[in-house]
This record gives sequence, structure tokens and C-alpha cells, in this order.
Amino acid sequence: MSTATRGRRAARASGDERERALVDAFEALLQTRAMADIAIDEIAAGAGLSRSAFYFYFASKHAVLLELLDRMVAEVDGRLAELGGPGDEPITWWRDAIGVFVDVFGRHRAVTQTLAEARAVVPEVRNEWARRSGRWVEQTAAVIVAERRRGRAREIVDPRATSTALNAMNEQAIAASFAGGAPAVPPGELLDVLVDVWLAAIYGRSIL
Repeated sequence: MSTATRGRRAARASGDERERALVDAFEALLQTRAMADIAIDEIAAGAGLSRSAFYFYFASKHAVLLELLDRMVAEVDGRLAELGGPGDEPITWWRDAIGVFVDVFGRHRAVTQTLAEARAVVPEVRNEWARRSGRWVEQTAAVIVAERRRGRAREIVDPRATSTALNAMNEQAIAASFAGGAPAVPPGELLDVLVDVWLAAIYGRSIL
């Protein structure tokens, strides 16, 4: 389902700035308060719009949250596409690729935490996240298979299962780290820890 039709009315082209203003206002409010404590009127006011204007563009706060997810996914996908494949320096490539997720979700940590909470209770958010993360799982599995063909990755029983586990670990570790709870890896150490685990799982000690 497209961004324009999922849970909200299609925006007119001339209303793009208003829609962005609503999304920006919601993210700003999430910096200090939980989504459940934020009123629609506050989001609209933060964007300089009326309550009725909010409902012209979005059906609910969850619809705005999914728009924020769209933004983050688009940035991740764009930056991953620029990286290409592992080439002759797989260690550097994996670090850069994992670093994209740490950077994007870390810069939007309030949204990251809200998404983690919403996935547990809101089927629409859970399904949308699964669709996006499922694509990253497939992409990772394809890289693992390609690295095996090059003779660099170890013989993993099931590349897709390994990819699923590694991506799930990233989701949990990133969300916990930037939520500031415990136990969690400190944000400053997060990328190093994730890269070490990924390289050990995919290549074994021979490449470390």
C-alpha cells in the first residue's frame, strides 16, 4: 500500500509543506513526551494548522508515525544503495552498512523508541515494520550468499536465518541503546559491538 493511501487521505501537491510541517511537529513533540500523551490539537498547533487540517492529511497519530518511518527507511535505502557491494574490503563495507542504521535511527531516537513500543501493540505499525525490515533481511542474505561464492564467508547453514537473527539483533540493540535503559550497549560503543558480532557470524575469526 502506498504512502498516500495507507491510513490517510492523499495530499494535494500544494499541501506538501503542510504535511511535512505536521510530521516535523509530531517528531518534535516526541522528543519530550510519549505518543499517548500527545494530542492531535498539539500536533496541529505545532505545525500552525487546525485540527481539521490534521485530519485532511492523516487519519491518526499512528499514520504520522508511519510517515516518519517512511522518511527513515528512504534515507537508509538511499545510503545503502550508494554503498554498492562489499567489493575487496568487506569489513569496511559491513561497518559502513551497519553504520547507516545506527546513524539514521540514532538521529531519530525518539521515533525509533516510539516505533518499538507501537510495534508491540499496533498491528498496522507492526506489519509495516515487518515489510520494511523483511526487505533488509533479504538484502543481507543475498550479500552473505555472494560472499560465500567468493569463498570469503563461512558455510552458514541458512544465510536467510542468519540474516534474520542479525537484523533482529540490530533492531533490539539500537532501540535499547538509544532508549537509555538497561541492559543496553552504550551508544558510543554500539557500532563496534554490532560490527564485531556480524563479522564473527558471517566470516568467523579468519577475517577479524
